[in-house]
Amino acid sequence: MDLKTLASAVNQIAEERGIEPKSVLTGVEEAIAAAYKKQYRERSEIVKSKFDLKTGALKFWQIKTVVDETTARFDEIENPKEELKEGEIEKPKYNPSRHIILAEAKKIKKDAALGEELEFPLEEHKDFGRIAAQTAKQVILQKLRESEREAVRAEFQNKESEIISGVIQRFDRGNVYVDLGRTIGIMFPNECIPGEHYRINERLRFFILAVQEDARTPGIILSRSHPQFVAKLFELEVPEITEGTVEIKAMAREAGHRTKVAVYSKEEKVDPVGSLVGQRGMRVMAVTNELGNEKIDIVEWAPETEKFIANSFSPAKVISVEIRPRREARVFVAEDQLSLALGKGGENVRLAAKLTGWKLDVRSQSRPEEIQVEGVSDIKGELEEIPDEEVPKTAEAPKEKAE
Repeated sequence: MDLKTLASAVNQIAEERGIEPKSVLTGVEEAIAAAYKKQYRERSEIVKSKFDLKTGALKFWQIKTVVDETTARFDEIENPKEELKEGEIEKPKYNPSRHIILAEAKKIKKDAALGEELEFPLEEHKDFGRIAAQTAKQVILQKLRESEREAVRAEFQNKESEIISGVIQRFDRGNVYVDLGRTIGIMFPNECIPGEHYRINERLRFFILAVQEDARTPGIILSRSHPQFVAKLFELEVPEITEGTVEIKAMAREAGHRTKVAVYSKEEKVDPVGSLVGQRGMRVMAVTNELGNEKIDIVEWAPETEKFIANSFSPAKVISVEIRPRREARVFVAEDQLSLALGKGGENVRLAAKLTGWKLDVRSQSRPEEIQVEGVSDIKGELEEIPDEEVPKTAEAPKEKAE
């Protein structure tokens, strides 16, 4: 064990692995203490070391805890354990390698108190055996892994619900593993966009869904199908959202097919829909390109129930909305708008229901009593339901056509 080059090695390891030199040094000190104890001391002792990076000095000491009859057992032969009272903690058996009696402790330190840890300097050694050195190596590697995990966890916990760029690394049982730089993220099959094909070494954006605790590595769970992924992409493209001028009120998404976004602006001069679309559609196009040309409908949120429901069927034009009991609404459209209002497989109706949180029944104005196949959806807002304080108030009946 070359102590002369240890200081530079600590700094180099810290820089390469992106962790604090202090964390690396702590691991090294624990490793050296473990090696020292294995070579020169008793197994039951508590030994610590201190390495000075500047001078290269290495010191060792033994730790003993101050005890007396009230905090430790002094019986030579262990008696059968008595039942402990509620909240009572079993006393440890006195061990001269780990403990020091209060009376003796006071001879060394006058104000010594029960439970206090006293330090006893040990003889300095720099030569360690092969087994001790191997023990030190294992402790260092374990400490480095722990420090790396903690550093990665601390970094990514602050990035939950944010977008990150990564490179596709490999595939395993449908899971996609993504190189995020300092660690590897995982995207489960249900978080992938249906129909989207991934290629190794392809760089994509991902939504950080969660950072989970794991015994080996922090689990960075990624998603491309989450509705908030679309919202975050718009935040990157639309400055008005970041500034707070435009607000995304609600979202509904069927990943890989279509997404509906309801937007609102408190400032009359700002067009919320136009802000997301951008000049010549550049902003919304940038988002759809990232999503593999997934269709995006941007609609204006409205405080009036009928108007918001009518807007949610965009690009279809709604003639009228009839509010019914139990948060249900009947939507009437012209005959030539019926297929557009329903969408392929009733997709447009389902997304409108998710967006508004209402059960919707779409019918043709010329055939108001005829229930349409795939024209009824009772899917409530799932992930981005409108908060209670923002739910539009129910009106008695529509009096004029929605624009």
